Amino acid sequence: MRVYAVVALGALALAACSRTEDKAAAPEAAASAAGGDASATAGPVAMPKRKPGLWSHTIAAEGANQTMQVCIDADTDSKMSVWGQAVSKDMCAKNSFAAAPGGYAFESECDMGEMGRVVSKGTVTGDFASAYTVKTTSTTTGSSMPQANTTSDMTLTAKWEGACPAGMKGGDVTLPGGMKINMEAMAAKK
Repeated sequence: MRVYAVVALGALALAACSRTEDKAAAPEAAASAAGGDASATAGPVAMPKRKPGLWSHTIAAEGANQTMQVCIDADTDSKMSVWGQAVSKDMCAKNSFAAAPGGYAFESECDMGEMGRVVSKGTVTGDFASAYTVKTTSTTTGSSMPQANTTSDMTLTAKWEGACPAGMKGGDVTLPGGMKINMEAMAAKK
């Protein structure tokens, strides 16, 4: 089960390849991604900020659900987007993010080396102070792990739980089974 949580975190990271110059998609692309019309999405879009504190993330993918706890502070939120940890700008040929009816739409194409090429498309809705939902469809090709070469749908439902408990700092994640990792430390190793 822990593997699903780590894979899910990685998949969400791919949805936000963090290319600053691409944060605003062309209006037509955003409308297409959200199923709306282009007039609803003009100009640059600011990334939504999450309320600092402890968030529970429930990930539903491949018929399995997993819940983890994530401690978010202002610094972590600026480094990790709503839809996951930002990965290297050099890895992503495309990253678009735009306002869409009811929330935001995003698309990315990232080369993860031996993990393959990942194309993701999704939406984000919610108020980011008490709850938000990320829905992503990702297709992986060219992975050295044949079982990873697939298309998958994933939904992350996040709920604000209060202040981070003692012993947890920004970027800390408690996975199912109690394993703890820090997403900022993992990103720094790349």
